[in-house]
Amino acid sequence: MPPRRIGLLGGSFNPAHPGHRHVSLEALKRLALDEVWWLVSPQNPLKPARGMASFEKRLANAAEYANHPRIRVLALEEKLGTRFTLDTLKALQPLFPHQQFVWLMGADNLTQLRRWRDWPQIFRRVPIAVFARPTYCQRALAEMAAQRFHRYRIAANRSRGLAAMAPPAWTFLRSRLDASSATAIRSRRAQPVQRRR
Repeated sequence: MPPRRIGLLGGSFNPAHPGHRHVSLEALKRLALDEVWWLVSPQNPLKPARGMASFEKRLANAAEYANHPRIRVLALEEKLGTRFTLDTLKALQPLFPHQQFVWLMGADNLTQLRRWRDWPQIFRRVPIAVFARPTYCQRALAEMAAQRFHRYRIAANRSRGLAAMAPPAWTFLRSRLDASSATAIRSRRAQPVQRRR
């Protein structure tokens, strides 16, 4: 059988929101993927534990929200004992040697990728697809990661073959912009309900 093409979308999913689903559906279509795996992080090293819902609650919420036969919500990082993306990829790829993985991220993550542990090694380990996010696109493409790996960027019209390309290879995909934000959702939920008098 030919290798399956799998998109990996990591994150806290605190909570899952329309942006996660939008990126996943775009990735399935534009990258010709077989599946997208949501890797729910036990604890994102760049985010405070305070205000973070329990891992079990976030996992269940993401599974309910994904609601698509080709989006799988997994507790792989919890089972592998990893917290950093590079460590997750190093552990995951030997377990699935016949799959072709693509790392999926929003442009907002590309703007702060330099803060990720050993981020250049992520580019060298797996193809990457970056999806446009409102207000982040120009800043993301001017950032250190995009500039350093500029010559490995492939045109969007070649993105259907990204999963089979040897890294480093990455693309920037523009589509309908989704402004959903887990931070904004949590903020709205925390606001007291105004009672009518």
